[in-house]
Amino acid sequence: MKIKKVFNNNVLLAGKEEKTEIVMMGKGLAFQKRVGDEVDLSKVEKTFILETKGLSEKLAELIQDIPVEHLEISNEIIQYAKKELDVNFKDSVYLALTDHISFAIARYQQGLTIKNALLWEIKKLYKKEFEVAVKALQIIEKETEIKLPEDEAGSIALHFINAQESGSGMDQTMMMTQIANDILNIVKYHYSIELDENSMNYNRFLTHLRYFAYRLQNRELILEEDDDTLYEQLKNKYTEAYRCSQKVNAYLENSYDTTLTKDEIAYFMIHIHRVTNRERKNG
Repeated sequence: MKIKKVFNNNVLLAGKEEKTEIVMMGKGLAFQKRVGDEVDLSKVEKTFILETKGLSEKLAELIQDIPVEHLEISNEIIQYAKKELDVNFKDSVYLALTDHISFAIARYQQGLTIKNALLWEIKKLYKKEFEVAVKALQIIEKETEIKLPEDEAGSIALHFINAQESGSGMDQTMMMTQIANDILNIVKYHYSIELDENSMNYNRFLTHLRYFAYRLQNRELILEEDDDTLYEQLKNKYTEAYRCSQKVNAYLENSYDTTLTKDEIAYFMIHIHRVTNRERKNG
């Protein structure tokens, strides 16, 4: 195993082959070492193997500016999240989450707090990710004796969402959250009801909203089809859901300059009817 770059006496970048880069840490591991030297594996205490070319180097550069313990905390959180959420994360999560956690700790120590404007929405729309993020705060407290505010759990949850293999950028993730929450509010206000967030129909609708928001941002909405039979049938059968879907359409036109096709409206009518039908009956 040869050294590709030395960052400080304790951190270096090594690699066996072109595609694999490994951040290695250990007391005195890189002392008086040069590029091309063999790594003294007996001194290696921690390793981080990232498949994405160039990412390990950025991670190692970050380590020079933050306590190494913050990377270890981040790694513990990521391993826990992968297990609990049953997902694969992009390698970039090591860089993004480590940087975020280190900065959050530094801000806390300086007495600076930042409110998460999407905290309520994140808690509602991404329940499982948020629960794991709350556990992440407990891990941070255990290792540092610093109790970060709940707002940070919201931010960490967004990192989980953004880092999933099919995830988009952080800005897109936040916008997707906003779109889904706004549409849910339109439905609640139109029907003057509270939705059962534990129901199967609610979770189906939420999944549809997330996927819809993703397609909206990536301009992958359904194109108009010649046959609008289903649309007409649903419009006549679910008149209230149709009226509500028109409000959703108006919101999207005003906020995102997007007009829904009849097929998209048909899907909204189905989900809106399902998610509101039981609550209306109970009411």
